[in-house]
Amino acid sequence: MNNPVVSALFPVVVLIAIGFLAGKRRWIGETAVRDLSSLVFMVLLPALLFRTMASAHSALPDAKPLLTYFGVALMVYFGVLFWRGFSRRSAVLALASMFSNTVMIGVPLVGLAYGQQGLVTLFTLISLHALVLLTVATLVLEFAVAHEHKLAGRPAERHVAATVLMAVRNAVIHPVPLPIIAGLLFAQTGWGIPEVLDKPLQLLGQAFGPVALLMVGVTLAFNPVGQHLKAALGISLAKNVVHPALMAAAGWALGLEAVPLAVMVIAASLPIGANVFLFSQRYQVAQDTVTASVAVSTGLALVTVSVVMLLLGA
Repeated sequence: MNNPVVSALFPVVVLIAIGFLAGKRRWIGETAVRDLSSLVFMVLLPALLFRTMASAHSALPDAKPLLTYFGVALMVYFGVLFWRGFSRRSAVLALASMFSNTVMIGVPLVGLAYGQQGLVTLFTLISLHALVLLTVATLVLEFAVAHEHKLAGRPAERHVAATVLMAVRNAVIHPVPLPIIAGLLFAQTGWGIPEVLDKPLQLLGQAFGPVALLMVGVTLAFNPVGQHLKAALGISLAKNVVHPALMAAAGWALGLEAVPLAVMVIAASLPIGANVFLFSQRYQVAQDTVTASVAVSTGLALVTVSVVMLLLGA
């Protein structure tokens, strides 16, 4: 248990397992999941994000790890899109192959393994994660929809530019990037957070990790895999294995090392994020496959993330 990798991963596995048991036993009902998720994202997470970034007192982040991370992610996205062919379904499944659950699983895991230094790197990445990747995915999906409408002889529902602008706005005015940006700006002032505000923020932030991991387990309990297992396994292998392997190769080739490299590779190895399911709902395609892929990817991550962290430690 003194091994840092085991020490970081064991609480994650235990809390997800407890959440899974709570979901299976119906101690937490399916209707309560949405309310608990709102608590995590709207209250606990913003407190953790702002306090961590506001306490960093560091210079503006290095752009090299960010450019590497998003460059590899987009390479995976367009590679899968090219392989599957241009369509709404392909665009959503390509998003599943590279969009990570950086918040619900990534934050508590990186916090346990690398402390505040790792969290600052991860939060900087998270601040642009949705803005960059979801905006690109939105653009591709809107072009796919417009192409389908053209083939069917129907007019487009909305101009592509209007949809992309709305996607950018929604990605910025969001409970994840806003507190990160606010905290980073506050850190540049050199001021400290007053104790009367810092203590409540600290308590809320400490509650995020356990509650978020329990929610991952509960969500897994309500997500059936069934007949979509084969397709879900293929997507999960691309997300959990191919994506971090390419990220590690690119990072080493560009001379990245230590915590920034480790956080980038771990972020790439994380399972599929929930935003992919929201996209499948919005564009009414591959919903069952994406749901199964999220479940399989999260279960597989217990093995693949462990291997990634052991290799990084070695």
